[in-house]
Amino acid sequence: MPRVRKGAARTQQKARLRKMTKGYSKSRTAQRGEMKQAIRSSGWYAYRDRRAKKRTFRALWITRLTAACKMRGTRYSVFMNGLTNAGIALNRKMLSEIAIADPVTFDEIVKKALAAAKTGAKAA
Repeated sequence: MPRVRKGAARTQQKARLRKMTKGYSKSRTAQRGEMKQAIRSSGWYAYRDRRAKKRTFRALWITRLTAACKMRGTRYSVFMNGLTNAGIALNRKMLSEIAIADPVTFDEIVKKALAAAKTGAKAA
């Protein structure tokens, strides 16, 4: 049986690996084992950090809302409880954007939330 050397297939595989490791440094672009390890690690980091990004942004929005609430003489927790009681269904991202871009509207939202927090009755 003749010996098979995988010439074209091996070259194509190396080309695929090189394309995936473009921009990496040193042996991560030259040696096949290092290339595979670099690709695997970068995949793990990308997967992990797609989730971490969501946590980071939520923390940013909460920090912004806390600062905006303090400027209006209330606390973040009281404000969020008031929003729930008032039946205002705005997420933290939109609330933080409103607080920055349109302070007058945010003032109105805070007033409604505080009024609902004082009564304590949930809106239907």
